[in-house]
Amino acid sequence: QVQLVESGGGLVHAGGSLNLSCAASGRYIRINTMGWYRQAPGKERELVARITSGGATNYADSVKGRFTISRDNAKNTVYLQMNSLKLEDMANYFCNADIVVTVTFRSYPFWGQGTQVTVSS
Repeated sequence: QVQLVESGGGLVHAGGSLNLSCAASGRYIRINTMGWYRQAPGKERELVARITSGGATNYADSVKGRFTISRDNAKNTVYLQMNSLKLEDMANYFCNADIVVTVTFRSYPFWGQGTQVTVSS
């Protein structure tokens, strides 16, 4: 059973910083792209940032220059450093990973349970 477990959400004042972590566990062959998505109330889930196994990254325009995604392949963990947080960044943040599983040797998308980021003015 593959699991993604997020941590690091919380309450922060506008302009502040938070660092999210997401660790993969269970039995699998390989983790490909990992990423962070977010969903605010009444809105669709949107991509925040992604990082390939080789370290290539891409970001939503709204977070470029403020957020940094990174990963530690040895720890099967992806991070999201969020700086200069704005009210509009407030959302539930979800970790996502494309993981090659045992038995089928095919890649499937997995999701974490989400971690809430609340930004106060």
